[in-house]
Amino acid sequence: METASESNLPPENGDQRIIDNIERVFFDGYWIRYYAPLQDTLANRKRLIDSLTRRAFHHTEAGINTPGRSLDLAREAYASETDPKRKRVNAAMLAGALFNRATDLFTTIVDLGELGVQVSENNELMRQCSDCFEEALTLGQQVRHHSGCEGIDEVWGEPFKAFTMPIADFFESRFIKIAQGMREIDQVASCMLEVFCSQPLFVGLEGLIVDYATAAREAAETMKKDPIIFQVWPNFVSLGEKLDAFRPRLPDRPDQMLRMRIAYGRDLIQEGRLLISYIASARVPMTERAGAYIEECRRYGKTPLI
Repeated sequence: METASESNLPPENGDQRIIDNIERVFFDGYWIRYYAPLQDTLANRKRLIDSLTRRAFHHTEAGINTPGRSLDLAREAYASETDPKRKRVNAAMLAGALFNRATDLFTTIVDLGELGVQVSENNELMRQCSDCFEEALTLGQQVRHHSGCEGIDEVWGEPFKAFTMPIADFFESRFIKIAQGMREIDQVASCMLEVFCSQPLFVGLEGLIVDYATAAREAAETMKKDPIIFQVWPNFVSLGEKLDAFRPRLPDRPDQMLRMRIAYGRDLIQEGRLLISYIASARVPMTERAGAYIEECRRYGKTPLI
């Protein structure tokens, strides 16, 4: 393990160093807080899948955490629905039931292993578990983020990845996604700085955006089980509240059009803050929404306020 002062060579993906007394790993331009992968056992894999399944439901729309025992009912409802909007929700509910059935099956497999019963990869239980995960992953394209702004396939696919990949490989895939999320946080923040901080009415906003983006990257790289989260998360939330509380400086006697333009700008700032918070919390990029937001901000910035 190198320290930051021990190497002047450009880092490569997967390099690990101690930076400011923190063990970090490098991926795609970012030094990310490093967490060692769990030992690859069935019990650890079960704990990881359970955690990732809870995480998937936490970040996705309400009402789709269907119990595995309701799988047949969910499938029947999905098959019989004809309205496209309702059918999408039924598809998301079926995906939830499939995920929960898969975790139920894997729990049974682990329990049997602890009793000394070895279950091979070709066992019927294991095949059913794999089939449920795969179908849930396919239907996951119908599942939306809890904000409703877009799907969040990367989070939805993580339990299946943890089922099929060696745990060490899964951890590496997570570091890559965190780096991609960090880059997207920086892209959204940079756009906000470019559009708003060149306007004299938004004086004082620059530091709030920079501090919030920094805190968002720290939140994205920090696991909830790490005790440092009790410093990282309150800092992230409080800086978001400061950004939300920002008010542009209105000139004397502004006309109605200027008031409307400033109000729209402030709405865009709050929307950017929310988007950054979604990316940091999910720890994956949200490329569709980020692209739409950046385009919307740039359209706004084409017309000077004063």
